[in-house]
Amino acid sequence: MLRVRAPAKINLCLHVGERRSDGYHELESLVVFADVGDDLVLEDASDLSLAIEGPFAGALSGEADNMVLRAARGVAKIAKRDLNKRITLTKNLPVASGIGGGSADAGATIRAFLLEWPRDEIKLADFAALAGTLGADVPVCFFGQNAWIAGRGDEIYRCEVPELHAVLINPGTSLSTRDVFERLKARTGTGVIERPDGFGSGADLIEFLGVTRNDLEAPALSLAPEIGAVLSVLRACDRIRLARMSGSGATCFGLFDDAASAEEAAAKIASENPNWWIASTIL
Repeated sequence: MLRVRAPAKINLCLHVGERRSDGYHELESLVVFADVGDDLVLEDASDLSLAIEGPFAGALSGEADNMVLRAARGVAKIAKRDLNKRITLTKNLPVASGIGGGSADAGATIRAFLLEWPRDEIKLADFAALAGTLGADVPVCFFGQNAWIAGRGDEIYRCEVPELHAVLINPGTSLSTRDVFERLKARTGTGVIERPDGFGSGADLIEFLGVTRNDLEAPALSLAPEIGAVLSVLRACDRIRLARMSGSGATCFGLFDDAASAEEAAAKIASENPNWWIASTIL
């Protein structure tokens, strides 16, 4: 039995450029990963199958297919072997919420199969290429390391980011990335700031983020005004350093000075908003 974690992906900033000929937009984003996420367990079986459980399993019950299965079939094709595994996905993260979700699950699935095979039998580049065919966020989720990403998400540059204490909040809202992009009007564009290699301290990072934004926040707000309520609640917290939406929403994050401040804020917000998904986490 093999167990792997599919951590939540957080876009600390997200700049959108022009639409590309392949239908994607040029992007720039600083991506980090949380210590909360979905879990996958792989066990030997007579064929390939997927079972989904966990608090958000119901949101995927109507899917005819799943990113996990598409990733597994892609791996089988590249490796030219049968993948006789029963995969159990524990869905702990909200679905269609701007924090990776299916992309994180797909990336973790590819990574899991690689862990089972001798390195001399595989070519990492082949599996990285597979990740790119599954979605714009899958490549960075496959590598699972803090990074500055560009292009359609397939240009990945390692970026050293200090440990961050954060609160993640989703108001119970799922958003279609396509719908959010269709509402997009104002764009920062790409190449307007220098690509960072890393940050020596949290203060340096916060200063950098102060001159960035998430271009998808405004269109997401037009579709889901409750995002504004989440941001207002976060910005009213003690010792908050930054509050912003992640990805195409509707999950928002707040960065705090320390773990105690984040945990205190999460507990207070949860007591006042019992229907929101809230997690105190380390990025």
